[in-house]
Amino acid sequence: MTTLPTTITRDQALALDRADPLAPLREQFSLPEGVIYLDGNSLGVLPRTTSARVQAVVTGEWGQGLIRSWNSAGWIDMPQRVGDKIARLVGAGARELVVADSTSVNLFKVLSAALTISQADAPSRRVILSERSNFPTDLYIAEALARERGFELVLAEPDDLPALLGPSTAVLMLTHVNYRTGRMHDMAGLTAAAHAAGALTLWDLAHSAGAVPVDLHAAGADFAVGCGYKYLNGGPGAPAFVWSHPRHASRFWQPLAGWMGHAAPFAFTPGYRPAEGISRFLCGTPAVLSLAALECGVDTVLAAEPLGGMAALRAKSLALTRLFARQVQATCPGLILVSPSDDAARGSQVCLAHAEWGYPVIQALIARGVIGDFRAGDPTHPPAALDILRFGFTPLYVRYIDAWDAAENLRQVLQTGEWQRPEFNRRNAVT
Repeated sequence: MTTLPTTITRDQALALDRADPLAPLREQFSLPEGVIYLDGNSLGVLPRTTSARVQAVVTGEWGQGLIRSWNSAGWIDMPQRVGDKIARLVGAGARELVVADSTSVNLFKVLSAALTISQADAPSRRVILSERSNFPTDLYIAEALARERGFELVLAEPDDLPALLGPSTAVLMLTHVNYRTGRMHDMAGLTAAAHAAGALTLWDLAHSAGAVPVDLHAAGADFAVGCGYKYLNGGPGAPAFVWSHPRHASRFWQPLAGWMGHAAPFAFTPGYRPAEGISRFLCGTPAVLSLAALECGVDTVLAAEPLGGMAALRAKSLALTRLFARQVQATCPGLILVSPSDDAARGSQVCLAHAEWGYPVIQALIARGVIGDFRAGDPTHPPAALDILRFGFTPLYVRYIDAWDAAENLRQVLQTGEWQRPEFNRRNAVT
């Protein structure tokens, strides 16, 4: 770094908040007093409406309605209803996206389906191509399917992916925004390159849905999955979502052929007949309580539509991440900015690294009420060897003053050396 980035004063950060047209959206959330929450990329904040909604489902719809609520309260339609709301955030059409299961399970469904399509169209294509630092569950699922189906999982650095697309590639499987670095792939460009090579694409939107604009149809994507508990604020373990382009949705059985994916689940016939379209990606009974909570979370994001929607949220996200990154670079020597400085290539998080430590710094910040998280490096792979300090910026509730104060607290933690205290160096089970 040859020059220090431009910084602002605390008063200037407060002025930005006063002028922020999205500021009222923060009132949708129940935020603990004295906490700066920069971990919405791992678990979103509790919406104020969620507790009452879940309580109403428990005491009214379940307690009084009992089994009648599958019809009278519309429980049976919740995967599609909530799915249609999420579809508005990711450029999918109505009845093209459903909510079910976990991201890992949904990834297994769509990757298996993509491999089936590829085998039917081009049996010689035997490679699943992905990024080396893709989220581990994606790679584990792909590794298991590759072993089971006789494919090969090939991992590469992001800049090398286009050159590796070729006649042996069956599926390009990527997370749109990398969980370790915050780098955002060019979905449209890579999808076009994959299609030109004859391959299908599968996009994990876990760090994208509700955080950055996504347009699956405009990008020409084939399949997508994503989770409900990060930027969609659905609560811990919230159900995930799955999308298939309509051109593929009815070409195959998905591998988990459960009764809810049947064309007539209450006919109770012994033979499986898949439902039309995306509904065949359902499997078991919908998780009603979790779906009710997720719907409240999705509604908090949709509340931004009259204020400019995802474009407005994206603009604020970029401003927040720029502010934080510049303050840190100017005041915290020794930290490495891992996230792209180019706005177009950065998701809604800032990732920092240091050559020697990481975990205790995050713990010291958490003790101060500044909540980020930590991701360990991979010492066997030098490009990803450094430990990562992650800070997620959810523009629905994060303020400019939060970004400024978080950077200042980080400076103080480093300058005082308080991160060296023994209690901050004891590892918890969840980092």
